Amino acid sequence: MSVRHAVLALLSEGPKYGLRLRHEFEERTGEVWPINVGQIYTTLQRLERDGMVESGLEDDGPQKTYRLTAEGAAELNRWLHTPPDLGSPPRDELVIKVLVAMHVPGVDIGEVIQTHRRRVVELMQEWTRVKRDASEDDISLVLVVDAELFRLDSVVRWLDAADSRLRRVTSPPTPRTNPAPAKRKAAAL
Repeated sequence: MSVRHAVLALLSEGPKYGLRLRHEFEERTGEVWPINVGQIYTTLQRLERDGMVESGLEDDGPQKTYRLTAEGAAELNRWLHTPPDLGSPPRDELVIKVLVAMHVPGVDIGEVIQTHRRRVVELMQEWTRVKRDASEDDISLVLVVDAELFRLDSVVRWLDAADSRLRRVTSPPTPRTNPAPAKRKAAAL
């Protein structure tokens, strides 16, 4: 996730100071991505350096507020309309773990897969409870939970597919019998 672009999006609504940006960032992301206020201020400093935001003191207090510049608005618009790069597989720790575990002597790859599958299903149950308990007007949280449930569902499906494929590859071939001799024996009786 791009904190830089999320801050630009929040500033597109009007001038804000750092602590307010932190609070709104967490609120808008369903409060599932906590962020350190230091990261907000570091991001704001970089955005100001790059000409994306400008700062000034509020008329009624000592807090420094930040405003989106035209360059910042253009950058935000480009980011919102640029599809993410999904052309190559991400470096997913679980995928790497399964690929490596296949070649570790003495490791039962089926057991590794099932251990992870059980944990992912538990997480799905936890997220389902969060969604059930969320208020109807907490749309940010519900959308985040839906995204996580869909992602976890795809992980379970991948683990199931990997398990099935590995069983086919590693299990000994099933002997094929010719039914003709068996029929001849039955006919002879």
